[in-house]
Amino acid sequence: MLDLPHHDGSARYVGTQAPDLGDVVPVIVDVPDSFPVTGVWVRSVLDGEPVFTKARPDQRTAAGTRWLAELRMRNPVTSYRFLLATADGYRWLTAAGLVDHDVPDATDFLLTTYAAPPDWALDAVIYQVYPDRFARSAAAAGRDVPEWAEPADWDEPVTPHGPMSGRQLFGGDLDGIVEHLDHVADLGVNTLYLTPIFPAGSSHRYDASAFDRVDPLLGGDAALERLSAAVHERGWRLMGDLTTNHCGSDHPWFTTAMNDPDSAERAFFYIENDGSYTSWWDVPSMPKFDHSSEELRARLLDGPASVTGRWLRPPYALDGWRVDVANMTGRRAADDHAHEVARTMRGTLAATRPDALLIAEHNHDASADLLGDGWHGAMNYPGFTRPIWSWLRHPDVELPFLGVPTHIPRWGGAAAVATMRAFAARVPWRSYIHSWSLLGSHDTARIRTVVRDPAIQAVAAGMLFTLPGIPMIFAGDEIGLEGEFGEDARRPMPWQRPGSWDRATLERYRDLIRLRRTQPALRRGGLRWVCATADCVACLRESPEQRLLIMASRAPATPPRVPAAPLGLAPRSSAAGSSAGMAAGASAECVYGDGPALRADDDGLVTLPGDGPGVVVWSLP
Repeated sequence: MLDLPHHDGSARYVGTQAPDLGDVVPVIVDVPDSFPVTGVWVRSVLDGEPVFTKARPDQRTAAGTRWLAELRMRNPVTSYRFLLATADGYRWLTAAGLVDHDVPDATDFLLTTYAAPPDWALDAVIYQVYPDRFARSAAAAGRDVPEWAEPADWDEPVTPHGPMSGRQLFGGDLDGIVEHLDHVADLGVNTLYLTPIFPAGSSHRYDASAFDRVDPLLGGDAALERLSAAVHERGWRLMGDLTTNHCGSDHPWFTTAMNDPDSAERAFFYIENDGSYTSWWDVPSMPKFDHSSEELRARLLDGPASVTGRWLRPPYALDGWRVDVANMTGRRAADDHAHEVARTMRGTLAATRPDALLIAEHNHDASADLLGDGWHGAMNYPGFTRPIWSWLRHPDVELPFLGVPTHIPRWGGAAAVATMRAFAARVPWRSYIHSWSLLGSHDTARIRTVVRDPAIQAVAAGMLFTLPGIPMIFAGDEIGLEGEFGEDARRPMPWQRPGSWDRATLERYRDLIRLRRTQPALRRGGLRWVCATADCVACLRESPEQRLLIMASRAPATPPRVPAAPLGLAPRSSAAGSSAGMAAGASAECVYGDGPALRADDDGLVTLPGDGPGVVVWSLP
């Protein structure tokens, strides 16, 4: 793939990551000498009309020419692509790659003028905590147990099916989290994400019976204050989880709506004259909100006094929200208020906590919701989790993936890369890199169960921490916890059984997080795929200051041979000048993994290692 023209939305190729309306933004495309062109244009769409702007050669490199064009930001979202004229016609370069025929605009590059996401998010490593199953303090033993709950001992197996599912209460609380922050710190994490903390009728708490207080089972409001203070004293961030699609059937808004047809709350829900109502997936304990109600939006979403705004302010000071089932929020039959919900929440963040992060749960194509004025990003299940699972799953493991009626396929590396590219191509670069990459969550199987082998989990973790996106770890993955699906994966953290921990996996996670924190290109660099075979994939992460080569392999394979010049490497016999950015005989040194230094051979190629499984990272000259 290094022999093909390349552009992405990163700072190496786009002059500003946060343009304003009216700005003229320099955009660059790398065209290798192996792909001769007679001219290059950028085609943008301004006010709905395609406009062509001629590019000019800007810089010679070891491998070719960097062409520069100017892109005018006339509209809040500007789509663009490159036309590459050749001796036999032309090619289009879009975010989906190079094509030799005309294609629709759906995969054009996108640049947005909406306010940028918070800069801290690109340096974040997210640690997801499911409060009931993470840790419980001594105070938890003295709390009253609600009628819905079935108390469980910490070592008791999770009951994944039947009436007890969601009712088992292990008693984890917020002070228990505080007591184990040293473990999180030792891992290298700097952002804590809590699944819901409001009172509810289940241990998962996605059926909130109130939004104005923290569940007493978790220690109440004061416990959240203590946790927030402890997290922020360490210089970390703390994110909450909010259900904007529904509440619990015990919530006073819903009970009032059912009992009083003339109440303002009646308009908050889809309630029929016979008393039936719409709920999340027909689960009666989760009645669905009707976001056409201005009063609902005022209470839940709009402004510093709303639920969204209140918990962002001191003393709780959440640093943002992950929004549950954001893909369904505001959508029902002919109704579609999803964009309005996202924009309203974004406005509340801007007015209350301008540096707060807003992430949507979305388990399929989120591109229509990620144009930049609403959610900052999404949980990237389709464009990261699923292709990684499909490439690395153990051949004997047959598990479903988030409602898909068949088991996870087993793909080669080329199919996994094609999937990642396809989903990344549909959204602005800024939304892509601010989305959460994850190997699993409280709603899925555990990555260890999917791959079985600790060495393969190490490959998955290597990709988690080296590819674009904000990495998210579900607490327990770092010590090899298992689980076949959501409820089964919500097993309590075995603090009392340290001998059961996979210490080697824990050390790998520590090393990879340390690598990400010390290599700027892993946090803010672009993405250029180098090769993809059945058993190995390789890519470049490039920033203006640094270039890294990453190779991941699931098994030993034929060593790939790739062009040396795009890597900045040349044979000792080469006469390449330093002005081209390539020194004869230079090497790429390994900075992670057990890889040799890379050098160009006399054919101008570099041979990557063929052993595996493993992940290796090299620093390019």
